[in-house]
Amino acid sequence: MKYLFGALLLMATYSFGQDAKSQGVLDNLSKKMKSQNTFYIEFNANIKNSASGMNDSETGKGWVKGDKFYASYGENTIISNGLKTWTVVKEEKSVYESSASEDDEDGINPKKLMTIWESGFKNKFDKMETFSGTSCYVINLYPKNPAKVDYHTIVLYVAKNENELKKAIMKTKDGTTMTYNLTKFQGNPSVEDSKFVYDSKKYPGYTLIRD
Repeated sequence: MKYLFGALLLMATYSFGQDAKSQGVLDNLSKKMKSQNTFYIEFNANIKNSASGMNDSETGKGWVKGDKFYASYGENTIISNGLKTWTVVKEEKSVYESSASEDDEDGINPKKLMTIWESGFKNKFDKMETFSGTSCYVINLYPKNPAKVDYHTIVLYVAKNENELKKAIMKTKDGTTMTYNLTKFQGNPSVEDSKFVYDSKKYPGYTLIRD
């Protein structure tokens, strides 16, 4: 799960200027996201690399409240209260604790997934395409500093009428393609702050490892 969420920040590609049409679409999407005090998402994710034979799929979900988030992917979970982040790995029966600032540098949470276009990228409108019966703007993102990152392209599908992110495709230099299909978005659900704090009582027998 750390790879799936964390790798989304490692980007790289060619140099293009900002595109007025795509920038307008992304500005409207950012405005909608900023109007949400909380939000909830569900998604299907796939990681594929033909050279290595990797082809893994999982489902996930996430809650966001300000800088706090709770995300599950398959059987693993990432929890953050904005100060600390806990990555719960069920297979290892381990919990990795780190500062949220460290996680912010090399990881991504559901809020970043839903606002990833806002900094560090140039954008370019590609085309209109129907995805799952919805008319979508297809927008390519290219990192402004490609030499420092592993990704060369992010492709976003933004629903024209709903003004929502529906799909994100991340392409790496090593040939890995990560695809996230957003299957549900709920704005301003009621979420208790306790959801964003690791509770050891819920994970008996797990080893806490502090970075």
